[in-house]
Amino acid sequence: MARVVAVNISERKGVPKKTIEVGELIENFGFKGDAHAGNWHRQVSLLGQESIDKMKALGIKGLCTGKFAENITTEGIELYSLKVGTRLKIGDALLEVTQIGKECYQKCAIYHQVGECVMPREGIFARVIKGGTVKAGDSIDIL
Repeated sequence: MARVVAVNISERKGVPKKTIEVGELIENFGFKGDAHAGNWHRQVSLLGQESIDKMKALGIKGLCTGKFAENITTEGIELYSLKVGTRLKIGDALLEVTQIGKECYQKCAIYHQVGECVMPREGIFARVIKGGTVKAGDSIDIL
């Protein structure tokens, strides 16, 4: 079963996100209090725990949820195999996948440490179709 491992936000861009107990998704905006929220196609970012574990296997110490600047850390779903337009019900909210991966213009600290990063290949982005609350343990349903 696919589920939420953690919800993460940051007040400014360019820093790892901190894990919060419950996140409030706002329709066509993103997470309340997150610097990446706004009226654009990458309102919410998602990355699988499985992807984070790949980086841990390369010997990177201190990796935890939010280090890749993902808003939602997931488990049990291969996010990067989803198609753009796929809808995900998470907690009370409804998201629509808008982008798979991203170009990484500014190489992050993880990239400089080991020469690669999974977020540009395996992270996905979505917009909020219906707002609601999201917390660790919530199921993720592909619609």
